[in-house]
Amino acid sequence: MQCAIKWNTLSIEEWENKFSRLPKSNILQSYTYARAICPIQKQKARWGVIEIDDVEAGLVQIFEAGILWNRIHAVAVDRGPLWFEGFGNAMHVKVFFDELNKQFPQRWGRKRRIIPETEDGITAQKMIGQTGLNFFAKGYQTIWLDLTPSLEELRANLKSNWRNKLNKSEKSCLHVEWDPTGTHLSWLIGIYAADKAIREYGGPSPEFLRKYAPLLAAKGDLLIGRSMKDGEAVAFVLLVTHGRSATYLCGWSSDTGRETAAHHLLLWEALSVLKQKGIKELDLGGVNDESAEGIKTFKQGLGGKILRTVGHYT
Repeated sequence: MQCAIKWNTLSIEEWENKFSRLPKSNILQSYTYARAICPIQKQKARWGVIEIDDVEAGLVQIFEAGILWNRIHAVAVDRGPLWFEGFGNAMHVKVFFDELNKQFPQRWGRKRRIIPETEDGITAQKMIGQTGLNFFAKGYQTIWLDLTPSLEELRANLKSNWRNKLNKSEKSCLHVEWDPTGTHLSWLIGIYAADKAIREYGGPSPEFLRKYAPLLAAKGDLLIGRSMKDGEAVAFVLLVTHGRSATYLCGWSSDTGRETAAHHLLLWEALSVLKQKGIKELDLGGVNDESAEGIKTFKQGLGGKILRTVGHYT
């Protein structure tokens, strides 16, 4: 089995068209993310078409930075590669990382960060361990929700406690409004920045959101939802669409929002909006077992499936 990675051979439109075919794409591999993050991190992106035995099998986006003609060089693959239907088995993953390791071998002056979007397991660990990559740390953990079932089926799949909270929110005289153009973006980032600073949780930086969200809005890939009570916003969610998938990026609730389970209502109604847009799956965002246990429990309540990636390699 032969693998080739063809870099920067597509126009932006061609890349986006192929990206839209990928199941379970993520924002870190999307072109709009690269446009926002590269100026902040002073990096450059490359876009690769992966071929297995001369057949297009997937896509990968990498980030690089270098000085002194790349004698000092950094390369990152964050949650990639992504595979088209019918590809992405253990051997495909192995030959891809064999090829990547040949093109960017470990050497003095080069720092590598490689976080494969490959589900953890003994076979995956073994295959990647044979490619010349070195295990560094545990991988990423997120929760995926399949949006192809009907809303009735999705509601039936909610955890009982989550469904009870949703029932409560639906009786709390809340009004949900959706903003796909970013009208409330400045307000949202201000609230988010203050809440993030006070509560010291992870998530995207306000600086990144200020660059990223307007790019999304211009493409129609931004969705802001607000729960209103008595004319006042008591919760918000910010979601991003990318190809056939979407990501829950961040959210906030006031004391009143928490008392009325406003966040539950927002996310539930978001599923309907996303389905209307043709979105097939929702990435509910990173979770972990060491901190923010309540966030993981909340996201699990929607009935999704946990994905643990195979690891962080160098």
